[in-house]
Amino acid sequence: MEILKEMLMSSLLAFAVALAVTLAFGPVFIPWLRKLKFGQEIRDEGPKWHQKKSGTPTMGGIMFITGIAAAIIVTSIVFAVKGNLDKTFGRCILLFLIALGFGMIGFIDDYIKVVKKRNLGLTAAQKFILQLILAAVYVIVLYLMGALDTAIKIPFTDMEWTMPIWLYIPFVMFVVVGVVNAVNLTDGLDGLASSVTAAVSVFFALASYIAFSEYGVTVFSMAIFGGLLGFLCYNRYPAKVFMGDTGSLFLGASVALMAIDLRIPILLIIVGFVYFMETLSVIMQTAYFKYTKKKYGEGRRIFKMSPLHHHFEMCGWKEKKIVGVFTLVTVILCVIAWFGL
Repeated sequence: MEILKEMLMSSLLAFAVALAVTLAFGPVFIPWLRKLKFGQEIRDEGPKWHQKKSGTPTMGGIMFITGIAAAIIVTSIVFAVKGNLDKTFGRCILLFLIALGFGMIGFIDDYIKVVKKRNLGLTAAQKFILQLILAAVYVIVLYLMGALDTAIKIPFTDMEWTMPIWLYIPFVMFVVVGVVNAVNLTDGLDGLASSVTAAVSVFFALASYIAFSEYGVTVFSMAIFGGLLGFLCYNRYPAKVFMGDTGSLFLGASVALMAIDLRIPILLIIVGFVYFMETLSVIMQTAYFKYTKKKYGEGRRIFKMSPLHHHFEMCGWKEKKIVGVFTLVTVILCVIAWFGL
């Protein structure tokens, strides 16, 4: 009971610190980005009305990453002083550091876009290779720590599948890279990725605290929740700052790593259904366009535009409505996923 109380307090502390630091960082950081002219260039392929967002500062993910880092540092110090710093916080720090690595890939991508004026940033191959390397590093570090668990929980059952190591490693790499890029695709409207991921982080906080007693994940997820709430004050419509690939890659990695740590990556299909559908819409659109172009001589489309949120925009939905509906769907699906733990 005492450990439950302490972990609850540490999680609330992490939430409060991340929220406060991110909120305080905004009034200083956003004008600085504007001064450096680190503005987002809007691609011509998107909805035409998005052109008015051109020049909005990007790399805002640095704001909540800083808040999350501060939260983990403060929480770790508090528990170290109490003499209660154990492997729980070691696991939390590992999650943050690997996610930070993905954030660094995003930062390099953003830097190339805004400073070098190459709108596509890193090539797809470069990002893919770097992400694979980081996912592999995560598994290797877990192995060296003696904390590698290849068991995967089968949702809505009491069964687990213990995967052979030769299969588990590529599986983890596939999940991490897939989720990272899915969250990146979701970051296309003001506050969309922030709101959806905030809901997902609450799910992981409750699951890790109540169902799995994995308190390092609880602290980490609550820090993410606090950081995203603070960031939403600046990122909600009309956005004063975008998170950029710096933020979306960090969040994608965080979501994937928490699911893997809790041994519930299969549940990501439900919890991260919005991410999944955003990615699937792009795959379907691209495949169908190529198929019809080859067969009929002209490409045809399933959606008015992909990813999925742009389709709803083209159907006349306002950004705030899309963000609200997608977030509500995520909350409902997180409730359903709870019964699959």
